[in-house]
Amino acid sequence: MELEILGAHNCESESARLTCLLVDGVLAIDAGGLTSALSIEEQHRLKAVLITHHHFDHVRDLATLGMNFWTKGPLPVYGLESSLQTVLSNILNGVMYPDFTSRPSPEKPAFKFHPVAPGKEFSIVGYSITPFLANHGVPTVGYRIADAQGKSFVYTGDTHRLTDATWQGLSPRLIVTEVTVPDKYESMARESRHLTPKLLKEELLAFKRIHKYIPPVIAVHISPHLEDEIQKEISRVAEELGTEITCGYEGMRVVI
Repeated sequence: MELEILGAHNCESESARLTCLLVDGVLAIDAGGLTSALSIEEQHRLKAVLITHHHFDHVRDLATLGMNFWTKGPLPVYGLESSLQTVLSNILNGVMYPDFTSRPSPEKPAFKFHPVAPGKEFSIVGYSITPFLANHGVPTVGYRIADAQGKSFVYTGDTHRLTDATWQGLSPRLIVTEVTVPDKYESMARESRHLTPKLLKEELLAFKRIHKYIPPVIAVHISPHLEDEIQKEISRVAEELGTEITCGYEGMRVVI
């Protein structure tokens, strides 16, 4: 299983895309920088999209993806019922952009929306997907993705503090999580339900208490104007924990 980071940031610039992951070229997780990172041909290879929550930097490219699947759909899109409904009400509402769950025709729309439930496992083209509750300012899920060989990784989405019970059910080879701001903005991170390097360290220690190991970690959803400071603090945390923690970047590929 190969994971590619299409977008590793929470803001966009010439060199930074909004959050989006791609598994084996066929399974997208979040859609912030999805169409801006892939050719039309690469987009048409997609078999499904998983959405963690409805914030704009995670769903923006659903609009342009729907247009590119106008004659190729329906493409399955999975997420919490509240996330999917918010996308329909605010983006794919027939005013901002077409409702791609009924266009170009109800019989063959560009998208087919599928609500998910935390803890309820389902399968997509050979992958086992388990959503789990994350701790963010709006309803959010992370996902455990496992292939047919049992190799798995966890993507937390935007989160603050996962419960021990949540970590108990997760034992992946890789954790992809967010680190939005450096430690000096901890109070803001706590208020908005995000992580800093210090708060990430607390999460990884909680994971280690349960599982007795810490897998490699990739940090995404990074604020690009604060990236140098975040990177230095993450390096210190990695050294203190004796584990591999890296900042994700656009085009990064990892074999799991």
